[in-house]
Amino acid sequence: MGTARRAVAPRRIVVPRDAFNACYLPWLDTRQARQVFFGGAGSGKSVFLAGRAVLDALTGRNTLVVRRVARTLRGSCYNEVRKAAQRLGVLRHFRESRTEMSFTCRHNGAQILFLGLDDVEKIKSLTPRSGPLTDIWMEEATECRYHDLKQLEKRLRGRSRHKKRLTMSFNPVSRGHWLYREYFAGWQEGARLYKDDDLLIVRTTHRDNRFLSDDDRRAYEAERDPYYHRVYTLGEWGELSGQVFCGWHAEDLSGLAARADQLRIGLDFGFSQDPAAAVRLHLDRKRGRVYVLDELYLRGLSNARLAERLRVFAGDHPIVCDSAEPKSIAELRSLGLRALAAQKGPDSLRHGIRFLQGLEIIVDRRCTHTMAELQSYRWRQDASGGCLPIPEGDDHLIDAMRYALEQDSRRQRAQAL
Repeated sequence: MGTARRAVAPRRIVVPRDAFNACYLPWLDTRQARQVFFGGAGSGKSVFLAGRAVLDALTGRNTLVVRRVARTLRGSCYNEVRKAAQRLGVLRHFRESRTEMSFTCRHNGAQILFLGLDDVEKIKSLTPRSGPLTDIWMEEATECRYHDLKQLEKRLRGRSRHKKRLTMSFNPVSRGHWLYREYFAGWQEGARLYKDDDLLIVRTTHRDNRFLSDDDRRAYEAERDPYYHRVYTLGEWGELSGQVFCGWHAEDLSGLAARADQLRIGLDFGFSQDPAAAVRLHLDRKRGRVYVLDELYLRGLSNARLAERLRVFAGDHPIVCDSAEPKSIAELRSLGLRALAAQKGPDSLRHGIRFLQGLEIIVDRRCTHTMAELQSYRWRQDASGGCLPIPEGDDHLIDAMRYALEQDSRRQRAQAL
């Protein structure tokens, strides 16, 4: 049987490799600054990260383990780390404090600490006993906010011989989550691994976990609800029911942007609470595709300043604008832009959505606001959970897309008559 070895002065501790699932062994020492372990229920990702934190402490790394709510830590991550130390045969090398929620390595003073993100002041003032914080593990990261991530990034500071890492683990509940927008631009659907110099993403399922019982496996495989089967059995990003736009995905469109010749520009006005939102699209009628090449998402701009941004964004192309603001359209025209009013008309919202639904929508990875709107835009539900033909959610850029493609939509309807 092979062994996984970590040197600890003044002794060497030998840990059996079969203490870990084989799929995780390559990632015991990986050093990417951002690491994502996601997938199905029962895949063993939390057990692995608990064990890795224990071995890391033996080499002098300080790890902070966080969840959104502090009270959930003791019954989950804290117990998991303790069990990992027992399973690896190294618990005697740690001083454990259940009161302070910490494990401290007796040989080098490195610590594993546990805090909830609901206590911001403790997070801000956290300092390990020996050396800087080198690792943060966000368990159930889908519970956390983007703001939490930015706060945690600021805690990884100070000189250390260890490269600093922020690791996230979760079940992939919905592509509308900020985690998807932040880290999964290069991810291929159905993949098991993505890796570059700064980012590691590993997807696992219960099938990778040899410690499960046959009954456990049968229960996961027997899941019949499509959403829960996709997320918790297959470990793939979920699509919640009622989503208006399902046929879209993100790509790097920088190569297309320079040669696109069927451009459409749309603008939805806004100022403070609602943004001014514009899109630049390329329509491939032959293939039934629309490419979202670029977006503007701006607050607090006067029409004069908005015109400056649009002049660069749209060039001399027509800009189809929300007709509800004729004064703003006139002002943009006076500033030299080819601003046109959308014609709208009866059922224009329904027709525009239907036209977009009939296209394959491909979004440039930089257009994060467009992706967020497409993901979160849903049909209103009735009391029984059924879908009503009333869309809900942020739609500033979606409206801009409808305006940009209004003439194409009208042409299609006319040809169908």
